Amino acid sequence: MAITDTQNPLLGETTCGSLLQQLQLLWDEVGECDEERDRMLLQLEQECLEVYKRKVEQASKTRALLLQSLADSKAELIRLLSALGEKSFIGIPDKSYGTIKEQLAAIAPLLEQMCKQKEDRIREFSDVQLQIEKIRGEIAGNLKIGEQIGTTVDEEDLSLKKLDEYQFQLQELQKEKSDRLHKVLDFVSTVHDLCAVLGLDFFGTIIEVHPSLNDSVGVQSKSISDDTLSKLSSMVTALEEDKKTRLQKLQELAAQLTDLWNLMDTPMEEQSLFSHVTCNISATVDEVTIPGALALDLIEQAEVEVERLDQLKASKMKEIAFKKQTELEDIYARAHIDIDSAASRDKILALIDSGNVEPSELLAEMDHQILKAKEEGMSRKEILEKVEKWMSACEEESWLEDYSRDDNRYNSSRGAHLNLKRAEKARILVNKIPALVDMLIAKTRAWEEDRGMSFMYDGVPLLAMLDEYTLLRQEREEEKRRQRDQKRIHEQLATEKEALFGSRPSPARPLGPKKVMGPHANGGASNGTPSRRLSLNANQGSMNGVRSMSRDGKRDSNRPAAPVNYVAIAKEDAASQMCVTEQAPASP
Repeated sequence: MAITDTQNPLLGETTCGSLLQQLQLLWDEVGECDEERDRMLLQLEQECLEVYKRKVEQASKTRALLLQSLADSKAELIRLLSALGEKSFIGIPDKSYGTIKEQLAAIAPLLEQMCKQKEDRIREFSDVQLQIEKIRGEIAGNLKIGEQIGTTVDEEDLSLKKLDEYQFQLQELQKEKSDRLHKVLDFVSTVHDLCAVLGLDFFGTIIEVHPSLNDSVGVQSKSISDDTLSKLSSMVTALEEDKKTRLQKLQELAAQLTDLWNLMDTPMEEQSLFSHVTCNISATVDEVTIPGALALDLIEQAEVEVERLDQLKASKMKEIAFKKQTELEDIYARAHIDIDSAASRDKILALIDSGNVEPSELLAEMDHQILKAKEEGMSRKEILEKVEKWMSACEEESWLEDYSRDDNRYNSSRGAHLNLKRAEKARILVNKIPALVDMLIAKTRAWEEDRGMSFMYDGVPLLAMLDEYTLLRQEREEEKRRQRDQKRIHEQLATEKEALFGSRPSPARPLGPKKVMGPHANGGASNGTPSRRLSLNANQGSMNGVRSMSRDGKRDSNRPAAPVNYVAIAKEDAASQMCVTEQAPASP
């Protein structure tokens, strides 16, 4: 083997050649044979070859490891890009970047960046999914207060599209939670108001639904589950029904208190003690909002007071019954219905003294009679109003008759102009009487046909009164015509006497003092006309007025309720005129 390496004297380094030369020198000094030298040189060469092989293998392994690491890094980078939803793989190093180590050096920052981005994306996914699961648990009602929940993130899909889907889902759930929370808070507020009105413990009532509804728990932590909403809705319905029932009960008690107070003339001072009860007597359910207005103790107080007044009422039964009888008689009097008041009062006394009837039943029966009397009065109202108009018109007609017979009506005395105006209005009103009577007859007949009974006015059939008035009015018209004919005859006789004797006799004067006409005369007894009552009974005389009832049940004789008997008056005046005319001496 040729020795090529020599010691570099300039560098002073030991090389293989210098060592081989040193070995040969040693061999020369020792005297080694050539065979031994060749054997030892071959051994050295093989040992060197083994070292090179090991180094080459080691270098190959290192290269393989670097290539595997590069491949793994590229695969991890591609996987991260795919998981993060990156569609473009631009920037991944390849052979153009240089050696394997250079490619690894180039890919390492990208891989580190993608790993950091992945960790950030996982946190975002975890936060969103955690909120979603929490809201879902709150809606489902299986999440306890303060309970921590976990979630698993799918690291194979961390794309922004998937994150947007989760965020959209979270927004929908947050909106649903907000709506449910508002419903819960509205229900809680309603329960609070109802408990205040009903006098109930709000906190003790609301925690029966769910403990989180207490004020000590934050708004965002309150239960919004379907079960909670359902229980709250049921509770509100039950409380509202309870409020309605209590209000009805309270209003019934208030009505009873008011009736009992009115019956027994309870002083206002005593009534004011229960003003908080009677103030809601006509209120609707929604109008009652005062705290404690429908509390059970308040209702119990009202019940005790009603019971006390009922017992007091039993001791004052006669007084109360007669008060109701007076009310009934007043209703009949206003409706001009004739009843036997004395017999009714005697019957009430007999029932109370006998003890065979309960006071409440007697009062209930009298209340029923009062109700029927009011209904009957309402059915007669229209006809009675027209009867009043008819009677008022007849009074004006009577006054107009008297006014027309007054010879001094045109004198310029005090109040003459007022009487003149009244006479003009009276003539217009009198002209409407026939139509008013016809209408009254038609309505009365319709009323009688509808009820199958006669329309009685203070015990007299109204149709009989109207028929008699119509007949008397016709007779009066005939009497007026006869008077006009007699007057014409007298004038002719006077004219003939004047022609025979040369002078006209003085006109006849009415007998008795002259009647002074006031501007506010109402006819009847006040204007000289007899105030006689119209009746079909022969013992009661001719038609000249109808009685009217005052509020205390007594008859008012000063108020004529039927037209005056004008026929008798007209006949008396005519007879007196004829007598005076015939007795007057003729002028020579």
